[in-house]
Amino acid sequence: MMERTTDDEELSVRIVVTGGSGGLGSKVVARVRELGHVAIPASRRWGVDLTTGQGLGAALVGADAVVHCASNPVRPGRTDVEGTVQLLGAIATMPQPAHLVHVSIVGCDANPLPYYRAKVRAEEAVLASGLPATVVRATQFHTLVDTIARMATIGRTRLDLDFSAQPVDVSWFARELVDHALGTPPGGAVRARDIAGPELLTVADAAEAVRAHEGRPATRGLRVPTVGRTLRAFADRSNLPGPDARIGGVGFSDWIARQPARAAS
Repeated sequence: MMERTTDDEELSVRIVVTGGSGGLGSKVVARVRELGHVAIPASRRWGVDLTTGQGLGAALVGADAVVHCASNPVRPGRTDVEGTVQLLGAIATMPQPAHLVHVSIVGCDANPLPYYRAKVRAEEAVLASGLPATVVRATQFHTLVDTIARMATIGRTRLDLDFSAQPVDVSWFARELVDHALGTPPGGAVRARDIAGPELLTVADAAEAVRAHEGRPATRGLRVPTVGRTLRAFADRSNLPGPDARIGGVGFSDWIARQPARAAS
């Protein structure tokens, strides 16, 4: 991506990051600052409430781009949908609307999980806004797959769900988001290529990688039937990237090898 320059000299770009203290947002903030630009974290901690719009106008003053990382899987209707609508309204009132880089999930439109449905509604609002916006879908993060693998292991028994993932490293995804924010804004709202990591694995693969990393014995698999529309959607691999996805970052096996090993309980 090309950064904005004048006479071959880089200008400082001002980027607002919603959810700037979260796992993804904090890495976006760090990357923006690493490149010498100005990052403005926006969350309740800094006096910005996406669900009501409080503080949004002040945070957006002078912003060139907004990376929208704020999300709440427990209450997605308020944060992911209403918060996105509030953000779009605030950007629309700017003298020169900032480029919105909107974070979403690969396959969210093919899964009835309530969180995913909220992501679809947020995407629809962004794409219908007419604002310069880029929707960027990513696969699950390594941290989520790690959590699923641990939850699926009970003692020496592993619950084998019909679920595969191609998770992405959150730090690499943050770099991709910043590249979009520093690039030339689109003329309207568009979807970018999906983002995914390089390694495809099952829950069993992830669980055994975690146990091997921590020096624990292998588990015995217990097949779990695929029941319900949500599990069937995952079994149909709706969460995996398409052939034109942008692939990068470290795979899950390399990522878990770099994490501190947890003490056996």
